[in-house]
Amino acid sequence: MTTIPTEALAREEGAPSATDGAPPPGRVWRALLTDRGAALSAAYILLIVLMALFAPLIVKVSGWGPYEFDQTAIDPDLAGTPIGGWGGAGGEHWFGVEPGNGRDIFARIVYGARASMLIAISATVLTTLLGVVFGLLAGFFGGRVDWVISRVMDFLMAFPALIFMIAILSALPAGNRATLLVVVISLFGWPYLARVVRGQTMTLAQREFVEAARASGASRTAIVFREILPNLRSTIIVLTTLAVPGYIGTEAGLSFLGVGVVPPTPSWGQMIASSVNWYSVVPTYFAIPGVFLFLLVLSFTVLGDRLRAVLDREGAR
Repeated sequence: MTTIPTEALAREEGAPSATDGAPPPGRVWRALLTDRGAALSAAYILLIVLMALFAPLIVKVSGWGPYEFDQTAIDPDLAGTPIGGWGGAGGEHWFGVEPGNGRDIFARIVYGARASMLIAISATVLTTLLGVVFGLLAGFFGGRVDWVISRVMDFLMAFPALIFMIAILSALPAGNRATLLVVVISLFGWPYLARVVRGQTMTLAQREFVEAARASGASRTAIVFREILPNLRSTIIVLTTLAVPGYIGTEAGLSFLGVGVVPPTPSWGQMIASSVNWYSVVPTYFAIPGVFLFLLVLSFTVLGDRLRAVLDREGAR
């Protein structure tokens, strides 16, 4: 569980080449769609996104909400074990019910997708914004600005992020936990992107087209937004795509440890934690949220890797 894709992605030399700009989006998408792994990954991600967006409608069709208890689906004489095979799965409860309380697993999976995607994407957006801004400032202006920002990045990257996330979230009130999760994850995540952006910006700032813009009297703002930032687009897109699975895993892990999404709000990590005491009796209760989580993380990882390969190939043309 981590707040970043991998440590290697934080190295400037590991980032995709950004000095020639990004190829046309249409060409990139066509290349991705011809790749079976990328296409399947994109299809699964789209499925989860649609599931999250239309969660109320989906659970209305299924007939059970995420907070409803069906006491008739569990056996009180067996400590609330679901009645029937596969955890009580059938026409009424498509994925079965939670042991002990009878809540519908399908409904909670659907709403759990909403929590996971909302937190992961929001954290990715905030992390990207902070990383790009501070990376550009450090790489373009250099000097004291670079020194201060670099020391802050080193300071945050030196922390064992997971331990401090648990400590911070445990100490804060459980109010709006989703917002707190986004802020805390982003706090420890932005330096990795910023370090890559900083290195690329320092390289681009020495290129001929930037020197030509300076000679023509262009302002620093114009140089940053018209000359440097467009050439960082490929790097930012790839690292952002690869960051999402890390944040999904982080949210699930924190919820598993009890400091993430607060019950009874559904969360896949929280469901996995609740299933630990039941996995030998009702293995499907553990397997279903685990499979959904695994496939989502895998899909984003595969899509990010294939996107990086496509951008590298197109940029070399």
